[in-house]
Amino acid sequence: MSEKPVGDMSFEEAMAELEQVVGQLESGKVALEDSIRLYERGNALKAHCEAKLQQAEEKVSQITLDESGAATGATPAGEG
Repeated sequence: MSEKPVGDMSFEEAMAELEQVVGQLESGKVALEDSIRLYERGNALKAHCEAKLQQAEEKVSQITLDESGAATGATPAGEG
């Protein structure tokens, strides 16, 4: 398990660690104190992943297609 702050993780990093946390908790081979710590970390990772997904959905929803099929409503990369 990473000691990297959850807020500094990419979506992919957080999701991978969340999968590890869930696997450890499901194994049933973790002491109670460690289970609580893992659960708290997993909860933070889950919230971070949900926030990242929400941000991505908002970005996608800002992109619309005009009548010719060209994307509008988004600033091209490198501008803005």
